[in-house]
Amino acid sequence: MQDEGSARLIDGAAVARGVRARVAEEVARLKAEHGLTPGLSVVLVGDDPASAVYVRNKEKQSVEAGMRGETIRMPATTTQEELLAVVDRLNADERVHGILVQMPLPKQIEPAAVIRGIRPDKDVDAFHPANVGKLLIGERDGFAPCTPAGVMVLLEEAGVPLKGAEVVVVGRSNIVGKPMAALLMQPGVDATVTVCHSRTRDLAAHTRRADVLIAAIGRGRFVTADMVKPGAVVIDVGMNRIDDPTTKTGTRLVGDVDFDAVRSVASAITPVPGGVGPMTIAMLLANTVRAARQLAGVADAGAR
Repeated sequence: MQDEGSARLIDGAAVARGVRARVAEEVARLKAEHGLTPGLSVVLVGDDPASAVYVRNKEKQSVEAGMRGETIRMPATTTQEELLAVVDRLNADERVHGILVQMPLPKQIEPAAVIRGIRPDKDVDAFHPANVGKLLIGERDGFAPCTPAGVMVLLEEAGVPLKGAEVVVVGRSNIVGKPMAALLMQPGVDATVTVCHSRTRDLAAHTRRADVLIAAIGRGRFVTADMVKPGAVVIDVGMNRIDDPTTKTGTRLVGDVDFDAVRSVASAITPVPGGVGPMTIAMLLANTVRAARQLAGVADAGAR
C-alpha cells in the first residue's frame, strides 16, 4: 500500500521480468516454427570488474531465454586490429544475430572505430551511426539503445500519458540523453521534450516544468525535491556508487535523484537499484530477437 504523500514505485525489476518472459516465448516460437535460435555474442576486452559482472549477466539471461549466448574474452593488451578481426568474424557468422562490444575499451582501441565495424543489422546496442540516424528519422527497422528503450517500456507499463506532455531529460549523452529525446518525440508518442545539460542556465526552472523528469546526468542525488514539479513522474537512470560506512562494502548505489526527498513530491518514481537498470539487459535480448527475425526474414508475431 502506498503511503500518503509518497510516490508510487515503478518496479523495473518486475517489468523486466515480463519483457524477458515475452522474449523467451518468441525464442521458443522461432525455434519451433523456423528452426531459428537467436544468438548474442558479447566481446569483453580487459578485466574491468564491473564490465565482467555485466557481461556475465547478459550471457546468463540470454541462455535463460533460450537464446545462444556467447562471451568472447580478450586480454587488455588486445590491439584494435585484433578486436576488429573478431568483429568481422561475428559479422559473417550466420548464427550470430546480435553483436555487442562491452565498453569501456583499453586506451589503445578507438571505440568509434569498433562501433562502426559492427554490422548495423547486428548492432543490438544501437550505437552505429546508421541506427542512430534511423532512430532520429523514425525508421522502424533500426534499433534503439537499450536503456532509453527500456525507459519507454517502463513509462508505457506505468500508464504514464506522454502525448503533449512536457518531458525534461537531464543529460545529453549519446547513450541515454540524445536517443531518449528522439524516442519521446516520435510520432505516436508526441511528447514535448527539453534536453538539459551541464551548461543549461537555471536548470531547476526547466525541471520544475516537467510532467515527466528523466535524470541521466551521472551525479549522485543531483535532482532534489525543489527541482521537481508536484505530481511529476520521475525516471532515474543514474547509477552512482557513494561512500556509506554503514554497509559491508563501505559504499552504496544511488541514482541521480535524491530519492527519499523527491518521493514526497512526485506521483511516481523509479528506485535505484531496481528501476531502469534491469530493463537494459531485457531490451538487449528483445533487440537480439528482433535482429534474428529481420535477418531471417521472419514476420513479427506481435512480441514486444
